[in-house]
Amino acid sequence: MGRLRFLMRSAIDRKYKMQRDVKIGLACAGGGMEGSIYEIGALCALDEVLDGAQMHELDVYVGVSAGAMVTACLANGISARTMSRAIISRAEDPSLNITPDILFAPAFGEYARRLTKLPGAVVRSVWDYVRRPLDLSPLGALVNLGSVVPVGVFDNRPIEQHLAKAFSAAGRTNDFRRLHPILRVVAVDVDTAEVVVFGTEETAHVPISKAVQASTALPGLYLPVKIEGASYIDGVARRTVHSSAALEAGARLLFCINPIVPVNTEAATSGRTPSLVDHGLPTVLSQAFRTVIHSRMRTGFRSYKHLYPDATTILIEPTPEDVERIFSNLFSFSNRYAVCEHAYQTTRRQLCQRADEIEPILEQHGLGLRRNILADEDRTLYGDLAPRSIAQEAGNVLDETYHVLDRLEQALEKMESMEG
Repeated sequence: MGRLRFLMRSAIDRKYKMQRDVKIGLACAGGGMEGSIYEIGALCALDEVLDGAQMHELDVYVGVSAGAMVTACLANGISARTMSRAIISRAEDPSLNITPDILFAPAFGEYARRLTKLPGAVVRSVWDYVRRPLDLSPLGALVNLGSVVPVGVFDNRPIEQHLAKAFSAAGRTNDFRRLHPILRVVAVDVDTAEVVVFGTEETAHVPISKAVQASTALPGLYLPVKIEGASYIDGVARRTVHSSAALEAGARLLFCINPIVPVNTEAATSGRTPSLVDHGLPTVLSQAFRTVIHSRMRTGFRSYKHLYPDATTILIEPTPEDVERIFSNLFSFSNRYAVCEHAYQTTRRQLCQRADEIEPILEQHGLGLRRNILADEDRTLYGDLAPRSIAQEAGNVLDETYHVLDRLEQALEKMESMEG
């Protein structure tokens, strides 16, 4: 019995020491591919100007959606600088390079599965209208056809496979339980609308790459992700940054990076830019989404001051006038290069403007601010590393197009053979 009490006390002491030693954390929100590029650029700026900390050597990480991919890499010791090169396929470790086929793999299986439901859905729609012609309009009868609409355009399994391979390298792990820092990945259960935090004692057995796949499953864009019978979608559906998960894990200084900010085009260009309405439905929906999410995030941050009075958060996000980030073609390597460089420079400017506010906070946690680096206006993220040439991009686009067409042809042949 004495031996058992000793082992229990030792385990409690170790757990207490781990929680006590956790001091500095990072929480990254979503925002799609564009958001992850902004976060990487901002993290590179923080790495340069913080004295006493590196973003890939912190104590606790929390990631939602695109931020889950970024924080999972950081927790595995992959630096922001390395990721800044990987997004333009120029990383020294080729296995880390991000290519469009990883992010935008068509969900052919989903398309085929939904098509098989089309005949039955049409019959039900016609029958409903015949039975109740005065109660249903022809358009109302078509509601049954909703079941044949794919729930996602792309399949993000390649993202999971890419991360699983990257985390299998020496010194990295795909197991939450084997990580030195604490990592939390947030997703939402579709059927219960509940927030699920992967990496806790109850969910730590799920591979990190699988948790990230679930957290990045943006509704409409990616398919929901099945894990142990439940279907999960993007964690931003409920919360933006989920900073509370890091604060609950013991972080006392928490850097929060949020790229989801509503755009103010008039303030940025004195009204010379066309209305967002002129850019079509996707842009209008994006603006509405950003507005709701940002308002909800601000409310959450105000509550943290009361719920976690011993903790301090430092929020890094674009300004509403920063329109360059919303109108970019991220299929292009040169545009990814430009967006990441832009995020790096705007973050540097913000830190410079807020230096008097931030420096005392950092000093309370044993950190400093390299003002001399902030004052260097000639610094760039990529330096002499030029973006890919137009010829290189054209060649890559053609290769990827041929690859997608080959897969489409194979899928059609498979469907024809099934029909035969």
